[in-house]
Amino acid sequence: MLQCYQDYTVWQKAMDLAETIHMITLRLPIEERYGLSIQMRRAAVSVPSNIAEGRGRKSDKEFCHFLYISRGSVFEVETQLRLCVRFRYLEQEAISEAMDLCKEVGKMINSLINKLHI
Repeated sequence: MLQCYQDYTVWQKAMDLAETIHMITLRLPIEERYGLSIQMRRAAVSVPSNIAEGRGRKSDKEFCHFLYISRGSVFEVETQLRLCVRFRYLEQEAISEAMDLCKEVGKMINSLINKLHI
């Protein structure tokens, strides 16, 4: 088993996702600065944060619990990205990289949950 949360590829990819979402939110209209923008950032930051916190708990059961929370945050980010397109704040092409990262991170979280599940 890996020793530190930073060793997990899923955590590294989740960090990439959080950075990508941060950059995307800089392109949203000013009126969304304290609305959708902040929600997207918080959800994206929650993904690697919960992976780290869960790993720090030192029990597979607790780690798995935090991975489920992290996975929920990935779904939240995906939904918020889709809303940006529906609200016509961004074009579909502008969110494609982030959507791909969401899918990748989600699959990696699912895989880790399946490995840990007791």
